Amino acid sequence: MAAQQRIDPSTVVGWGVDADPQNDPTYPMRDRSQESKGGLDWERPTLQGRDIELLRSTEHNRRTAVFGTSTPPSGLSGAIRRQAFKKSEGKWSHWLMLLAADRINVVEGIGDDLIHGRIPNIPAEMGIRSELQHNMPGLIRKVAVTGAVLAVITALVRAAPSRRH
Repeated sequence: MAAQQRIDPSTVVGWGVDADPQNDPTYPMRDRSQESKGGLDWERPTLQGRDIELLRSTEHNRRTAVFGTSTPPSGLSGAIRRQAFKKSEGKWSHWLMLLAADRINVVEGIGDDLIHGRIPNIPAEMGIRSELQHNMPGLIRKVAVTGAVLAVITALVRAAPSRRH
């Protein structure tokens, strides 16, 4: 194994930018022990307007003042997300349902593209160029596994008895 290379801090832009206590806004840390409510006496910011459906964890009794979402829940994936958010974050089923909803949302997005006359560039969206540059062994493994899965599916479909009468 090659010797571990050391980084020369003088060659890294921005390295040590927070080393000077006079230039660090968090130094020294504010002593909140003398405050009336331990730092909890601030006024809550005005809530961001809400014009989309928001899903909130059962562990939180109110929404945050500011939020963002790139994909409001919709379709089958949205229905799965709604069910997931009825469960506690401490349950595996909550997270597994969210993972499933993510995968289904990908398929829904491809279908939406095709319906609107756009052909999705799946290799680019999967980051093939970056995989080629930074993770060639992983890319080869993914291609091999995908090929094997497709071969098994094809063999099973061809071996299935025909139900035509």
